[in-house]
Amino acid sequence: MNNSGSLCPAVKAADMIGDRWVLLIMREFLLGATRYKNFQRALPRISPTVLSNRLKQMEANGLIIKKDGTGQTTEYHLTRCGRELAPLIDQMTKWGLRWARRRIRDEDLDAGTFMWDFHRSLKTDELPDGETVISITLSDVKSYGRWWLIASSDEVDLCTDDPGKDVDLYVHSDLPDLAEVWMGDVAVREAISSDTLKVTGSTHLSRTITSWFPQSRYSNIRPKRLVEEI
Repeated sequence: MNNSGSLCPAVKAADMIGDRWVLLIMREFLLGATRYKNFQRALPRISPTVLSNRLKQMEANGLIIKKDGTGQTTEYHLTRCGRELAPLIDQMTKWGLRWARRRIRDEDLDAGTFMWDFHRSLKTDELPDGETVISITLSDVKSYGRWWLIASSDEVDLCTDDPGKDVDLYVHSDLPDLAEVWMGDVAVREAISSDTLKVTGSTHLSRTITSWFPQSRYSNIRPKRLVEEI
């Protein structure tokens, strides 16, 4: 039993939330994930054992409930307790972007996690009708350096294997440079002009890239400079 020796509610709340994996899993819940495979795809660095343990821990703490099915149909859903964490996690994210952003290094980037966030922020309503296929090459990533985004209506599939479809647009970049554009640190056109983002293919998609290019919903949050107090 974990006994903090404190009656402070904030401490008890921190015990319930747990570690970074619980925060990341909670984020996926709040973005609509309900099945084990959803969490695995969104969090490729988490091991099956750790994921299973954290889901059990969250269930025991009353954050989620498990609805058993057969095989892959088992689902997890937030309780009222879990749903009420949404504004807290949102504010924590904004706080982290303002005050901890400068602590993030290139080695903190994971291609799989980033591309999962990247693909679901594609602005599909700005793309032409029908299917749009975009090939992303991360030139500095050895494993899983090639990705495909297949957009149709409001659905976007993310593939690591060549889907065998005609590609409408090719995008080449280093992972850190692409992340900077996605986070709003560098404008898309600026990245293209400086050659850190290379785009070839459809003239229409190239011309309208600023309207549909994926961008974090927190891209307007700018980092603050820590001021040392004397």
